[in-house]
Amino acid sequence: IWILPTAALSTMTSLPADMTAQSVPTVVFDGQKPGTSGLRKKTREFMKEHYLENFVQSVFNALVEANVQVAGGTLAIGGDGRFHNKVACQTIIKMAIANGVKKIWVGQNGLLSTPAMSAVIRTRDGGFVPFGGFILSASHNPGGIDEDFGIKFNGENGGPAPEKVTDLVYKHTTQIAEYKIAKGVPEIDLSMPAKFVVGEGAVAVEVEVIDSTEDHVNLLKKCFDFETIKKLAARKDFSMVYDSMHGVQGPYAKKVLCEELGLPESSCLNAVPKEDFGGPSSPSHGHADPNLTHAVELVKIMGLNAKGETIDVGGATVPSFGAAADGDADRNMILGRKFFVSPSDSLAVLVANAVCIPQFKDGLKGVARSMPTSGALERVAKAEKIPFFETPTGWKFFGNLMDSGDEKYFPGKPVYTPFICGEESFGTGSDHVREKDGLWAVLAWLQILAVRNSDPALPFVSVEEIVSEHWRVYGRNYYARYDYEGVDKAAAEKMMADMGKSIEEGMVGKEFGRFKIKVADIFQYEDPIDGSIAKNQGVRWMFEDGSRVIFRLSGTGVAGATVRVYLEKYAGPTENIFSHAFTVVEPLAAVAKELSGLTERLGREAPTVIT
Repeated sequence: IWILPTAALSTMTSLPADMTAQSVPTVVFDGQKPGTSGLRKKTREFMKEHYLENFVQSVFNALVEANVQVAGGTLAIGGDGRFHNKVACQTIIKMAIANGVKKIWVGQNGLLSTPAMSAVIRTRDGGFVPFGGFILSASHNPGGIDEDFGIKFNGENGGPAPEKVTDLVYKHTTQIAEYKIAKGVPEIDLSMPAKFVVGEGAVAVEVEVIDSTEDHVNLLKKCFDFETIKKLAARKDFSMVYDSMHGVQGPYAKKVLCEELGLPESSCLNAVPKEDFGGPSSPSHGHADPNLTHAVELVKIMGLNAKGETIDVGGATVPSFGAAADGDADRNMILGRKFFVSPSDSLAVLVANAVCIPQFKDGLKGVARSMPTSGALERVAKAEKIPFFETPTGWKFFGNLMDSGDEKYFPGKPVYTPFICGEESFGTGSDHVREKDGLWAVLAWLQILAVRNSDPALPFVSVEEIVSEHWRVYGRNYYARYDYEGVDKAAAEKMMADMGKSIEEGMVGKEFGRFKIKVADIFQYEDPIDGSIAKNQGVRWMFEDGSRVIFRLSGTGVAGATVRVYLEKYAGPTENIFSHAFTVVEPLAAVAKELSGLTERLGREAPTVIT
C-alpha cells in the first residue's frame, strides 16, 4: 500500500556510487511495438530478464537518433503504482545515469499520474526543463503480478511521443544487441521528497524525489477558481464522492478535494493506491476502469446499476455529484444523482458552458474529439463558431492542434488554444497539459455547478438538469460502445479487412431495416498542422438519418484483441430526448452484427462491456 505524507521537507543526501556504465548483451524480444498508449504486456513479461531494459534503451537510442539531447539532460519518471512500478523506477534511474542523463525527477513512492507527468514536464522549475519522461502504467488495465504492466515515453512538450518517435523506438527494439546500465548505483529511497547527489565530481548525477501532487495541483489552481468551488462544497445541499479505484489518483483527490476545497474525507472513495488496484476480491475486481461496469461501488452509491438504470437505494442519501478515475488518473466518469453522463455528452456540456471556467474567460479557439466519439461536440462548436477537428483515437493526435502556432513547434500556423478535447473512452482535457486529465474534468464540472449554484438561497441546479437543458438546445446524440474483449486477434483482423473490402466494393444506398447507408469509408486523418497521414483508423458507416456504426480494433489490450463497436443515433431538441441510450441504439447493434458477421466470426453473442 502506498501512503503519501501530507508534507515533507526536501533534504540533500550524497550517495557514493560506482557510476560505471556497463554494456549488457541482450537479445531482441518480438512484439515491443508501442501502441497508442505505449507498450503494454503481462507483468510477468516485463519481469523477464532484459525485457524492460531493452525497451528503455531503445527509447534512449531513438531519442539520440532524433537529435534529442539525452546526455546532460533532465528526465522525469513516475507511474500509477501498480505491481512492478517500484522496481522499474529503480531500473530506469540506473539506465538513465548510464546513458548520460545528469538530472532525474522521480515521483514520491514512484507515483506520478499521467496528467501530472505532463504538468511536471511543462511547469516544474520554470517549465520545459526535461527532454521527456517515462510513465509506468497500463492505464485502466488490471494491475498485479499476473495482470498487466506498461510503459510509455512523453516528450519535451509533455505529450505522448509522436508516431515518428515511436516508430524509431520500435525499429531499435528489433535491432538491439546491448543496453547500458549503471549497476553500481544504489537503490534510491523514494519514500519522501528529497534530493540525492549520486556519485562524485564530473560524473555526479542529481536525483530528486518530488512531491507527486505539487506541480499538477498548482497548475489546476490556475485553471479554476477554487474559492468559488469551495462555496459549492460548503452548501448543505451538496455532497460528492470521487472514486480513485485504488489507482494513483487518491493522493491528488485528497489534496484537492479535502485540503484545498474543504470536503470531508468521506468524499474520497478507494483513495489509497494499491499495487493490484484492490485485486480480484474487490468490487471492481482490480479493474480500475471508470465506467458503469467496473466502478461498482460508486455506481451503486449514486443510485444506478451497470446499465445506468436507477435502483432503489433503500432510503440512503444519494450524493449530488459522483466521479471516478482510472489507474493512471487520466480518465474520468461523471455522474449526477441517479444520472449517468456519457463521456461524449460530458465533453459537449463542458464546451457549451466553458464561459463558467476561468481558464476560458476569453473564449475557446479550438475543440476536437476522436472520430468514434459522438457528434454532440460539433453541434456546440457550430453554434458557437469554434473551430472543430475530428481526429483518430489516441491523445497524441490532439497534441499538434494544441501546439499549433507555438514558435517552438509550429510557427506561422493558426493558434487553437485555449482548447478543449475529448474521447468517448472517458478521456477529457484541455491545453493546460498534453494528456487527458481526469481531475481537470472533475473540477471543470464542479466549476460549472458552482457558477450555476452561486446563490445558496435558490434550489440546487443538478447535473441532470444541466445535461437536460443541453439536450433541449442541441438535441441528443444517443450513444453506446460495445467492447468485445479477448477475441482471437487473427479472426478480428480478418473481419476488419473484409469490412474494408465490402466498403471498397460499394455500400452506399444499401438498406438495413430502416437504416440506409449514406457514407461508408475507412477513416483516414491528415493532420492539418504537420501534414502527416494516419490511415486505417476505423471502419465507418453513416446512415441517412444521421446514425453511425463504427468498428475499431483497440490498441490498449494485452491478451488477444478487443473489438470496439460504436453506435450512435441523433434526436433533435423537439424529439424524444429522454429515453435510455442503450435501448435506443439496440437496433443499430443488430445492423452492426449484420454488417460484420461478428457473431459467427468471433463467436460472441454479447459484448463483454457496454459503456
